[in-house]
Amino acid sequence: MISFDLKCADGHVFEAWFKSSEAYEDQRGGRLIGCPVCGNADIGKAVMAPAVAAKGNRRVAATAKVSTEVQAPAGNSAPAANVPSDAQLKALVTALAQAQAAMLETSQWVGDDFADQARAMHYGEAEQAPIHGTTNAKEARAMLEEGLPVAPLIVPVVPPGTAH
Repeated sequence: MISFDLKCADGHVFEAWFKSSEAYEDQRGGRLIGCPVCGNADIGKAVMAPAVAAKGNRRVAATAKVSTEVQAPAGNSAPAANVPSDAQLKALVTALAQAQAAMLETSQWVGDDFADQARAMHYGEAEQAPIHGTTNAKEARAMLEEGLPVAPLIVPVVPPGTAH
């Protein structure tokens, strides 16, 4: 798995995981990646710092240096920032993914017909039902402007029938 920081044309930066660089390029080319904030499918890689691990004999020294640099100076009464730990962040992402998965279990995949079906339900032309599917950023914005209650999925979903 490989992680990329991605950025939509509207400037929103988010992280996404892919099987490989080729998988990212395939999904980007097929406009299968959407910004979780605005739904924009015009996506590119954002500038990101490489994750380079310290040499084994330098890890302790590097950790000690970071911990002393983060401490507030003596006499400073400002509270320390409440920064979640890696374990807390992982638990949050896991909880979000589980909540989304539970919602999708009771939702019908409508694929590329999402915009048409969502509009039909919104305007009373079809029975209300939970659905999920795909649409492009322009269509998603238009639906939001029309007042349709739509939102992007937080965790990317592999469409049925496309998993390897």
